Amino acid sequence: MNIHNGIQLAAFDVEMLALGKLILVPFHQTLKEGKAFWLYPSQQLTNNLSLEQYYKPEYLTSAKKTLVKYSKFPIQIQAWASCEKYWRINCEQKHLLPKIAQSTIWNLSALEHIFEQHQVLKILILRVFRLSNPCMVNLPVEVGHFYWSKSEDSITTASEKDTPVVSNANFKQRKNLLLNDKVYPYTNIESLQFQCEKSLEIHPNYQKLNHTIKLFLGWNSQPISKQSNPDLAWIGTIAKLGDRSIELDEKKSSYQAGTDFENIVRQSLEFLGFTIDYSHKGGAGGLDLFCSQPYPLVCECKAGKLIPSRTVEELIKLGGMHLGKDKFIDSAKLVIGPGNPSSDTLKSAQEWKVSIINAMTLQKLVELHAKYLGSINLFELEKYLEPGQIDVKLEEYIQKIEKEIELRSHIIQFVKEYSENTGTERTGVDSLHGFIAGKSFRTQPKELHEILIELSSPLTGYLGRIKGEDWKRDRFYFLRDLSIT
Repeated sequence: MNIHNGIQLAAFDVEMLALGKLILVPFHQTLKEGKAFWLYPSQQLTNNLSLEQYYKPEYLTSAKKTLVKYSKFPIQIQAWASCEKYWRINCEQKHLLPKIAQSTIWNLSALEHIFEQHQVLKILILRVFRLSNPCMVNLPVEVGHFYWSKSEDSITTASEKDTPVVSNANFKQRKNLLLNDKVYPYTNIESLQFQCEKSLEIHPNYQKLNHTIKLFLGWNSQPISKQSNPDLAWIGTIAKLGDRSIELDEKKSSYQAGTDFENIVRQSLEFLGFTIDYSHKGGAGGLDLFCSQPYPLVCECKAGKLIPSRTVEELIKLGGMHLGKDKFIDSAKLVIGPGNPSSDTLKSAQEWKVSIINAMTLQKLVELHAKYLGSINLFELEKYLEPGQIDVKLEEYIQKIEKEIELRSHIIQFVKEYSENTGTERTGVDSLHGFIAGKSFRTQPKELHEILIELSSPLTGYLGRIKGEDWKRDRFYFLRDLSIT
């Protein structure tokens, strides 16, 4: 796409357009609808108004910072726009000004002042796109209405594949509200987002909330870069403690290495949702672990290079002694240790219905639960606790969960795409099912509805739902993505 010039707008207006807060801006000159141009951040405000005259009080601090940011060269042009509507508000439409002010960042008095100068307010409704690589303006630009690049500037090629700062559905909704004299309903939520954005330097933990609000508003927010949670760093050490590689690295005693592995297995099972009975704390002559909820589980931990040959017999002896015969027999029984168990161990495991897993399998379960909190259903997991070595079975269980999460991620994207392609904010099951079928994605309407209900629960919050008279009349809309990377 060839863009030959840009328009000069107040720097803070440009930032708000690039954020998604604005889709319109006052502009004195006439522009053709469909024309594309750079958005150049100028130090000049419309009609030479002061910051205090132009912007609402809550935006003044940020507007001042933005002016300072763009006061020194080189400066970046981070977005381009297409003029979707050149809107002349004349005397007969002056009553629209309060609604426009209410939905934007400008004082009503500022809009009225601009109107009074020419008995008309010229407004551009803009479809804004974020450049993947910003343009660089290296030399000062003469103040005016337009920006013309110089040979010293580094200009990026714009493309229709560049990311729009607001979704198609959101843009159409906001444009229609403006043209029909209606107030945008989410101004309070936008204010919350703006406060989050301002506080990020002091409170970086607000980043996720800020991102979620942007997605809810239909702004195509840049994904949050995934950072490892230091509180969950222990998860990556489960397998190493199991095979004692950490013991060798840190020169720990055999007893200490065994204790460390027992502790991290206890931490892992609690993290997965088991309730540990701390009256059984291991040690000489004691059970390593006993979980009382959601079902009884006896666990023996063996760190090292292989599982000792009489491990199952040891578990049976200690379990029967501490829990009693009936309680022990009724409990799920699990050995967590390294390597492949001997044939004698496997035979005993089959006879006494003891499951055996590797420490790495436990680590994979915990990693999945950490990535998608609540994804491990302990009652489903119980069905996989068969006698013998079950690492392959649990790998199948992990893959099953990952496929279910991937399915839900796709359905969320389909709701989002349907809304953007049709321009409708909400969709029903039948419409979405037809849309999905066109993408060779097979699912039954009732199954689709059940998943949509799940994804629109307040505890998940990926979709919104408007309840209908029956399940076919329910309406769903996009709120936020489910990342599966």
